[in-house]
Amino acid sequence: MYSFRPLTGSAAIAVLLLLAGCAGEKAAEPPRPAMVIQPGAAQVAVEVYSGDVRAREEPQLAFRVAGKIARRLVDAGARVKAGQPLAELDASDLKLQSEAFRSQLVQAQADQALAKAELDRYKNLADRQLVSKSLYDTRLASYRAAEAKVSGARAQASVYGNQAGYAVLRAPHSGVIAQRLAEAGQVVAAGQAVFVLAIDGEREVSISIPEQNVDQFKVGRELLVELWTAQGRRFPGKLREIAPSADALTRTYAARISFAVPADASVDLGQSARVYAPSTTSVGISLPLSALYQHDGQPAVWVVDPATSKVRLKPIKVGPYTEHGVPVLGGLNADDWVVAAGVHLLLEGEQVLPIDSSNRPVNLAGKPAVKG
Repeated sequence: MYSFRPLTGSAAIAVLLLLAGCAGEKAAEPPRPAMVIQPGAAQVAVEVYSGDVRAREEPQLAFRVAGKIARRLVDAGARVKAGQPLAELDASDLKLQSEAFRSQLVQAQADQALAKAELDRYKNLADRQLVSKSLYDTRLASYRAAEAKVSGARAQASVYGNQAGYAVLRAPHSGVIAQRLAEAGQVVAAGQAVFVLAIDGEREVSISIPEQNVDQFKVGRELLVELWTAQGRRFPGKLREIAPSADALTRTYAARISFAVPADASVDLGQSARVYAPSTTSVGISLPLSALYQHDGQPAVWVVDPATSKVRLKPIKVGPYTEHGVPVLGGLNADDWVVAAGVHLLLEGEQVLPIDSSNRPVNLAGKPAVKG
């Protein structure tokens, strides 16, 4: 068994000095290494939107009268010429109505002829003063009423004659049938869309813009268009129109981009396209994503004091994130030294050992800038 003896005064003093020396060594721990950079030149952020090629004019074609579709003469994708019949209604009822009003016109014309003959006789008698002036005026009024009935009957006969002609739906312009919305045998109302016609002429790209980006898109903004059949070639385009309200389901804004295509490029309706929208925000510097730190829900960075090598947290304003980094819109200078890695391990006022990406010490006061 071992026995312990109390320390003498000199031994106790020696132990205390030894412990104090250990504590001193711990307090003298070297500064933490921290990779530092200076903000680099910002790259222009480009947003990409997927879309498809459409005709600039895409009217919905409909019958001007109601009825049952007897024949459908074209299908989706068919190329049509102006005036070409596209579909026909069962016009039997319209023809009967037209014949009825033509008969009314014939009757009104007969009544007018009789009133004219009566007027002529009474005029002859009135000239010889064999009838009173009031009787002549009565016959004159009857003739004018018969004349008015003829005009009304003729107008109604023309209307129903036109409606019989409306039983044939014709293409108003040359183009391609983009959609078919009704079938033969279907009863349609007047004005109900039956086809969508993509009129020949200028082509556009249709895209959808999310709510958070709609403020960046104004009519006339310059854009770039890339077609799926001509990858690698970007054609100049311009925002022609944007919907005033968002779609109720997708919460996006429909937009149309007009663009100029050389003669050697093929542009077909419905083909895929990409629209490139360079950022409209003017920025000069950027940082890698690893340099960002969140403080109270706001972006910030650790800036190193060149004189003391101590860090302090500095709030900044940033732009849209990209795969290359994040543009800095405010709160940071181009000559500031920023900690680029391990930002979650630092404390306010902590002294660090600045190093570069090759693990070499950096003299913040004298070394040229190492751009991020």
